[in-house]
Amino acid sequence: MPTSPTVRPATPPTLWLARGRHLGSAAEDSVLRTLRRLKDSQDIDDFLELPEAEDAPERVVEARWRAPGDVTVRARLALARASAGGQEWTLAAEAEQPWDPAWPSPATMFWPDDPDATWDRDVATGLRLRGVNPLPDDDKDVRRVLRNAARSPWNVHFVVHEAMTPDHRGREALVRWLPPGLRHRVIEHRAAPQQLRVVNWALEEFGVQVPRGGAVVLPGTPVPAGYEAAAFSVRSVFLDGSEPTGLIAALTAFAALPRPLPEGGDAALAGLREEWHLLTLEEELARERRLVAMYAEALEAMTKSRDLYREAAERANEALAAYRESAGTPPPRQPAAEPSLSPLRQLTRTLERLKGTARTLRPFPAGAESASRPEGGPDRALPSPGTGEEDGLVPRPAGTGDGSDRSAGTGDGSDRSAGTGDGSDRSAGTGDGGDRPATAPRRADGGDPPAPSPAADGGPEAPLGTAGADATATSAATDDGGDRSPKPRGTERG
Repeated sequence: MPTSPTVRPATPPTLWLARGRHLGSAAEDSVLRTLRRLKDSQDIDDFLELPEAEDAPERVVEARWRAPGDVTVRARLALARASAGGQEWTLAAEAEQPWDPAWPSPATMFWPDDPDATWDRDVATGLRLRGVNPLPDDDKDVRRVLRNAARSPWNVHFVVHEAMTPDHRGREALVRWLPPGLRHRVIEHRAAPQQLRVVNWALEEFGVQVPRGGAVVLPGTPVPAGYEAAAFSVRSVFLDGSEPTGLIAALTAFAALPRPLPEGGDAALAGLREEWHLLTLEEELARERRLVAMYAEALEAMTKSRDLYREAAERANEALAAYRESAGTPPPRQPAAEPSLSPLRQLTRTLERLKGTARTLRPFPAGAESASRPEGGPDRALPSPGTGEEDGLVPRPAGTGDGSDRSAGTGDGSDRSAGTGDGSDRSAGTGDGGDRPATAPRRADGGDPPAPSPAADGGPEAPLGTAGADATATSAATDDGGDRSPKPRGTERG
């Protein structure tokens, strides 16, 4: 069997297929008038004109009738949009059994069977389907016409040579003797007596010849299987009005040969079978039953596929568990999701951060600030009692100032050491200039009281009256030229 994608499917024996051109722009009106007349006379059962879509390339009309023997025939006519050369049409009709050429032509169910009608024009050659078509006088035109006719896949073409000029009886078309089902699919070409050599010269490339006074059926393209030029060549055709039985037999036999669908014929057949709208109640019921059966089959296939997938997944899980048991590896754990903080917890954390920031920025009391900062000196934080520091600041011990401090016994000659008598001095540990320092206890022998040991860890400053302060005061008194001698503690104010 051929597998080439260029091989077209064969034409079904139940199909009647034709194509032509209607000259003018009133093709649709002509078709609808004919269908209404035939429906009124009950020659057809019904017809339907499909609504025209905005972007549809053609208009579609459907009809249904009964052929002899109560055989239902469905036909679909597609009318292309009008152009300068007219409107092309494609007619596809299918019966419930193989087509009989003796049945009425589907073309006469849509088009008027009037000799003056202009719907019967061949698309390939522009010639009439129901009349006699004389070949042109020019040799090149003859070759062009016959070449197009021999390559036409839609209609059947035959050439008749006139041995002598016929009378009015011989000038009538021979297609009228054909069965009704073939009359509108066959085109007759007439060659004048002097054109025999030209015709045979034009037909050489197709392997056929016209006998003098006879006829030949052109093979078409592609050549159907079983075609032989001698079998479809008639030696003599009498043009006296009698029936050409030999020619009619050859044409009927050629039409019965299996032929592939012409280009565009598969689309016409698909539209007839798959896009049919003119249904009876029985046909609608049968169609719905077919749809239900189709959906049931699809659902069953999907269910079966789901079950197979589930079974395969279970087997895979079992195999994976067995492999883990044999390998001694625990099943993988899913990572624990990090718990999300509640809004209350987030607010609590925010308040704790704000509380710590406010504590570091809290201002000192007025008394603590003045006590930790002597007059005229730099700002220093007040040490916490017993810790030696407050808020991370370590105080300086007494006697280690840089001249600007006004601590006891420190600085240059402008400083006032602890124990001096003027009231302008500020001694360490006093709240202001008017307060008097506490008098240190004196020894029984009149000497200085014992000095406590200074803090070794940078604790609070030693109180006034200690040994460390006396030593500092003594050194400070000697730095300014020795004009002042240190006074004992507790004698600066009477």
